[in-house]
Amino acid sequence: MVVFEDRRDAGNRLVDELGHLRGEDVVVLGLPRGGVPVAAVVAEALDAPLDVIVVRKLGVPFQPELAMGAIGEGGVSVVDARTVRRARVTDEELDAVEAREREVLDARVEHLRRGRPRIDLRGRVAVVVDDGIATGATARVACLVARRLGAARVVLAVPVAPPDTLARLPEADEVVCVSAPSHFRAVGAHYDDFSPTSDDDVVALLRQADRRSRVAGVARATACDVDEDVAIPAGSVTIEGHLRLPEGATAVVVFAHGSGSSRHSPRNRYVADVLHGAGLGTLLLDLLTPEEEGDRGKVFDIPLLAGRLGSACIWLELRPDTASCRVGYLGAGTGAGAALWAAAEPGARVAAVVSRGGRPDLASPRLADVRVPTLLIVGGADDVVLGLSRTARAALVSCPSELAVVPGATHLFEEPGTLAQAAQLARDWFLRHLALDPARSTHGSPS
Repeated sequence: MVVFEDRRDAGNRLVDELGHLRGEDVVVLGLPRGGVPVAAVVAEALDAPLDVIVVRKLGVPFQPELAMGAIGEGGVSVVDARTVRRARVTDEELDAVEAREREVLDARVEHLRRGRPRIDLRGRVAVVVDDGIATGATARVACLVARRLGAARVVLAVPVAPPDTLARLPEADEVVCVSAPSHFRAVGAHYDDFSPTSDDDVVALLRQADRRSRVAGVARATACDVDEDVAIPAGSVTIEGHLRLPEGATAVVVFAHGSGSSRHSPRNRYVADVLHGAGLGTLLLDLLTPEEEGDRGKVFDIPLLAGRLGSACIWLELRPDTASCRVGYLGAGTGAGAALWAAAEPGARVAAVVSRGGRPDLASPRLADVRVPTLLIVGGADDVVLGLSRTARAALVSCPSELAVVPGATHLFEEPGTLAQAAQLARDWFLRHLALDPARSTHGSPS
């Protein structure tokens, strides 16, 4: 049986199981009180911000230590119907316990945050950490809270838990556990030192993490060569974009989208952040001007959009800080067709292409001329685009190509965890085919 020295030791052991999250856009969320010291170790190791998700166990009225459910911030609750039924708890008794615990929860949220704004989880990977779980009720409700707050993917990470509980945690996309003993006792029995954690201890750890994040943020800002809005001449118009170059970047991924405001899209910005974490530069483009966006003819004018991608490549080649960078295209929607069309042009300045839920079929006349490695990422539930992508891949006869299907995802990858999977697939493809020096990336080149 694994026994931890204390919560810091448990956190260090948990970090060993979470190495695959380094470089991703992670927020670590500790469950007060005892989960926060563990989470603080994890957050520091992953260079991620630390926050809390406040939850309260709903104890059976005549046996408060036995959980019949849990509640969390934002009105989220989970009830264990089997325990309620076995304990013969009435609806009135359940409501009374929840009302009492909700009052305590609200007071604790105010006390622990003390004016600190909640860290934004939208589009990010939420790692929910506790010092161990028994029934899993509070962990389940914490995962639901993270999901409700917009997390793209929820990972539950604990040092110890019983195997049967680990098998019943559908609220998490991934569960990481150091030890799952068949003869599980109380969580504290698996620690040499299980001293209580106070609210003041939690506040101190949050403040310490805030200071670390501010220092790291200044360092990252200093290390970033470029992070700015740009204007790019493209024939008779000027298109807008946002260029970001991490220190030492040797490759730039150009985002192509045929409609809407691509450079402000939360999905594109999330994917760009994942690429930044791997040392890749990004150029988020609006291929159409504001005046053109409402013109459906221009939205589907693939040669026009492809020509503007080519203009962006020339612009990158003329900048001293990007002249030596290799270029990849990441297309979505009609932008995927434009990216492949542009890649097929003679002398195209592009080394790899990724289509994310895009329309590669719109480049059908030119697909046989594409000669750079191409990855088509499609949602498993996006039947129409999946069929179009399979046909398009068959036409990519002059280049290495792969079709990656994200299970359960629809066209926009809005389902929990699916956008994170798509971003990771794109990141790994570009790292492999843009010949990025693995030493500059926390991920290295995929095998």
